Amino acid sequence: MAVGCGMLDANVAAERLAQTAGLKGELIATNSFVLTSFSRISDPNAAIDIYIEGDGHAWDSRYTPSVDPTPRHALALQLATRDPAANVVYLARPCQFTARDPRCETAYWTDKRYAPEVIDALDDAIGQVAARAPGQPLNLIGYSGGGALAVLVAARRRDVASLRTVAANLDLDEFTRLHHVSPLTGSRNPIDAASRISRIPQIHFSGADDRIVPPSVARHFATAVRSSCVRTEILPGLGHEGDWARIWPQLLRESVDCDVFSENP
Repeated sequence: MAVGCGMLDANVAAERLAQTAGLKGELIATNSFVLTSFSRISDPNAAIDIYIEGDGHAWDSRYTPSVDPTPRHALALQLATRDPAANVVYLARPCQFTARDPRCETAYWTDKRYAPEVIDALDDAIGQVAARAPGQPLNLIGYSGGGALAVLVAARRRDVASLRTVAANLDLDEFTRLHHVSPLTGSRNPIDAASRISRIPQIHFSGADDRIVPPSVARHFATAVRSSCVRTEILPGLGHEGDWARIWPQLLRESVDCDVFSENP
């Protein structure tokens, strides 16, 4: 019962937060998962900002996975509510807010959190929301593990105009090495897609106080991209679950343009 009540509380909290920004909730069916989404499409002739949630409550402890990965504080949703764009879409990860879906297995928020079928589901959902503003460019924004998936999805698509990540796990090998944990053998590594997104203008934000995904991970990824389109930025005083939403409007105003970035990030 406690698990059910916790999920209910998280759903209610997410819906209330989304309503403050005029984001309407819905479920998006894909071939592999049903994803929770909150969106505001006000102008079919404008770009769409698409936010992908982090890993959520994946673990109860270092060695015990949770039974429900729904985030207790949906940070990517917080960022989406601070975005003034006409078209804003938030996508939860598979099994977040929908852990009772029979297709949900613990592996999809542990070892297989960035598995091909997870990438497929997000790519499918993004395609469905993109159809609501036909031909318009997409700006992908991902928090934590959602940033990893934003990279992996961007590598597949031709309509991504920009990429922003926040505290993102962009190199699984570096991440597991830093934390002395087992490799995520069921997942794709974003850094392996670095060359395929080298022409997409992108900026990767890290918190100087982040002990979960330290800034070195983003720097390592940027080095692999090897492009004038990539930039990393370290924000002082912020940890992994810091108050990113407070400064997000300011970070959104930063230019993301290949012409202004150095060849050596």
